[in-house]
Amino acid sequence: QVQLVETGGGSVQAGGSLRLSCVASGYTDNSDYMAWFRQAPGKEREGVAAIDGGDATIYDQSVKGRFTISRDKAKNTLYLQMNALRPEDTAMYYCAAGGHVVPIATLIHVDYTYWGRGTQVTVSS
Repeated sequence: QVQLVETGGGSVQAGGSLRLSCVASGYTDNSDYMAWFRQAPGKEREGVAAIDGGDATIYDQSVKGRFTISRDKAKNTLYLQMNALRPEDTAMYYCAAGGHVVPIATLIHVDYTYWGRGTQVTVSS
């Protein structure tokens, strides 16, 4: 049974930093792509950053230069380092694993099979 568990969310002031972690259990396919998504109240889920099996990364334009996605394959853990946070970054953040639905990492939620329950990030101005 695949389980993704996110931690590291919280409340910070604008300009602050947070580091999200996602531990995967029951799933150790390091060739698969993984990603972070977020969803704010009343808005659709959007892709933030993704990483493939070769550690190539892609980012949404809104977070490029501020967020960094990485993974520790030995620990089955995905990370999202978030710097220079803005109030518009406030959302529930979800970790996802692709399950090889498509051949490359994307920021499209339908391309992901496994999902965590999310961790809340709140940025105040």
